[in-house]
Amino acid sequence: MRGLILATNVKDYITEIITNDQICVDLYDKYNVKRGLRNADGSGVLVGLTRVGEVHGYIINEEEKIAIDGKLFYRGIDIEEIIAAAAKEKRFAFEETAYLLLFGELPTKERLEGFTAFLGENRKLPRYFRKDNIMSSPSRNIMNHLARSVLALYSYDDNPEDHSPENVLRQCIELIACLPTIVAYSYFAQKYYFDNQSLVIHRPIAELSTAENFLSLIRRDQKFTRLEAEILDLLLVLHAEHGGGNNSTFAVHTVSSTDTDTYSAIAAGIGSLKGYKHGGANVKVISMMENIKQNVKNWEDETEVEAYIEKILRAQAFDKAGLVYGQGHAVYTKSDPRAILLRDKATILASHKGFTDEFNLYRRIETRMPAVFKRVKKSDKDICTNVDFYSGFVYKMLDIPPELYTPLFAVSRVVGWCAHRLEEIVSGGRIIRPAYKCVHKHKAYTALSER
Repeated sequence: MRGLILATNVKDYITEIITNDQICVDLYDKYNVKRGLRNADGSGVLVGLTRVGEVHGYIINEEEKIAIDGKLFYRGIDIEEIIAAAAKEKRFAFEETAYLLLFGELPTKERLEGFTAFLGENRKLPRYFRKDNIMSSPSRNIMNHLARSVLALYSYDDNPEDHSPENVLRQCIELIACLPTIVAYSYFAQKYYFDNQSLVIHRPIAELSTAENFLSLIRRDQKFTRLEAEILDLLLVLHAEHGGGNNSTFAVHTVSSTDTDTYSAIAAGIGSLKGYKHGGANVKVISMMENIKQNVKNWEDETEVEAYIEKILRAQAFDKAGLVYGQGHAVYTKSDPRAILLRDKATILASHKGFTDEFNLYRRIETRMPAVFKRVKKSDKDICTNVDFYSGFVYKMLDIPPELYTPLFAVSRVVGWCAHRLEEIVSGGRIIRPAYKCVHKHKAYTALSER
C-alpha cells in the first residue's frame, strides 16, 4: 500500500478520506449525540460509579450549574489534608497516597513502612530487561517507549493472565515501583542514541522515596536537595488520581472491562495520556510561555500582557489555535485545588532557583485571564488555572527536561489507573460498549470493471 500511495498522488487519497469521513455537525444535534461524552452544559455523561477518586468543581441547583471552589478527594479524603499532614510530619506523601488509592484505607505506620519497602525492592527491572527492551530499541518519544516496555513486562511475568484481585494487585504494585526506573533509563537511551550524549545508568536505591529515587536516577551526579524532592513528591501526589472520567483512566476501565491482562490495560492508559489534550498539556504550556516571553517586552506591564493573551485567544499568536493552555478545566470552575497547592510551592522554589520574575509573569497571566476571556469570547463561563499551567514550570525549575514531563505524569497516574483496574475487576462485570450511529447512506456495490 505504501508503494501504491507513493507512486500516485497522495493528495487524492487524503481528499477521499476527508470526503468519506466528514460528518455534518448538525447530525450530532439531530441524534442527540453527546460529543466527547459531555452534556450540553459541559458536564460529563455519567457512565459509571467509583469509590476511588472524586473531582468536585460545581454543584447543580434546580438544573443550574453553580461554580464553586474545586476539591479533589482520594478515597473520600481531601488531598489538601494528605499533603498538609505529610508536610507537618516532614515526610513524603506519595507512597501513603498510593497505598490509600489501592487499598481504600490509610495505612498504619507499620503497613506504610512495609509497603514502602516493597516498592523499593521492586524498583529494579527484571534481568536483561534494560539491555533487551530499553537499550536495544530506543525511541524518540519516551511515552511510546514506556508503553512498549509495559507490554514487554508481560513476558517476564510467570502468571500474567491471572485476573484475580490478588494477582492483579501484585502486578500493579510492581508496575508502580518500576515505572520510574523505566522512564529514567528510556530517557538516557534517547539521549545516547539520538542526541549523541554520554550514556549514564544509575541503579535505583531501595531506601529512597519515589521522588528522591527519580531525581537520583536522572541526575548525572545523583545529587538533589530536600526541597526539590519535596516538590516532586507533591507533583506525584497531585497527579496520582483524578476520578474515573478522565480520558486515560476511562481507557483503563474500558480495556479492563474486556477481561484483558494488566499490562495491556496500563499500556492503553499510557497511550491516552501521551496526547497534548491530556497529559501532554504541560509541554504545550511551556512552549506557549516561551512564546509569550519572547513577544512581551515588559513582563510587569499588565496591559501588554493582556494584549498578547488576547492575540492568542483570537488565534493571532503562538500556535493560532485560539487556546491559552493551562487555563480552564472540564470540571473545575472557580479553582483547581492542585494548581493552588502547586503554585504555593512554586513560589518557594522560584525564590531559591532565581525564577521570581518568570513566576510573577505566570501569576499575572493567571489573574488577568478571566477578564480577557470574558471580553474576547463574550462569555460568562468560569475560567480557572489548571494544574498543567504550573506543573511544566515547576519541572523546568527542577531541571527536569521537557521530554520527561508527560512520562512523570504517567509515573504518578499509574497509581490511579491500577486502583481503577482493581475496581473494574471487583465491581465491573460488564464490557463497556457505547453506541455509534452510522449516518452513511446505503448504496449498491459497483463491480470492479465498472468503477
